[in-house]
Amino acid sequence: MSGKAGNIHVGVGGWTFEPWRGVFYPEKWPKAKELDYAGQHLTGIEVNGTFYSSQKPASFMKWRDAVPEGFVFTLKANRFCVNRRVLAEAGESIGRFVGQGITELGPKLGPILWQLAATKKFDAGDMAAFLALMPKEQDGIRLRHAIEPRHESFDDPAFFEMCRKAGVAVVYAEAEKYPRFDEQTADFTYARIQNAQEDLGAGYTDAELDRLADQARTWAKGGRDVFVFFIAGDKVRNPAAAMALIARLKD
Repeated sequence: MSGKAGNIHVGVGGWTFEPWRGVFYPEKWPKAKELDYAGQHLTGIEVNGTFYSSQKPASFMKWRDAVPEGFVFTLKANRFCVNRRVLAEAGESIGRFVGQGITELGPKLGPILWQLAATKKFDAGDMAAFLALMPKEQDGIRLRHAIEPRHESFDDPAFFEMCRKAGVAVVYAEAEKYPRFDEQTADFTYARIQNAQEDLGAGYTDAELDRLADQARTWAKGGRDVFVFFIAGDKVRNPAAAMALIARLKD
């Protein structure tokens, strides 16, 4: 990696959430323009809708055109890819997912998030086969992958090493219900921060936001791109948390 710091993208999960109206979006802002507004105030969005259903190429094109240069969308892999007993059998589902038109996002396509079920335990053979199914490119565009295990059995050097060899990032998740893995296994970092509190204006204390800003800068050293998303918790505060972190990173 070079000595130059990587890009740090900060955002939230999705952009359609009614309680954000009057809190993040202006009260009378057109719903059809919510993504445009989010693109003006955030630098990334994790798309959850792709987990539940396929999208049309035209939808990805519309999203791409609604946000400014430098903005990125990360896409949560479809549930049929990850919610299965044998991950090694997900090849067909993975092919459908990456082939649905995601490359219409062009340079605004960020990493793909492969979120495993909380009950899924580490199986070395199955996991190695699953990582091998993740395509390195689609339509000539490089694909980056981040995997989020949510079972403590994945705290295993063998898992981290196979991710490192595959160039797949292990998600850094701050959540009360799930284990936290802080292994850097790819040339980028993917963080999901999930502990927002509604009684705090920005969801987190100033000290917590300062810590996250310092952590993001540390991850970005040497040219590593960083993706930080405020997810879940008291969701109504996540846009404020993201904007507060973006402001700190500009200092």
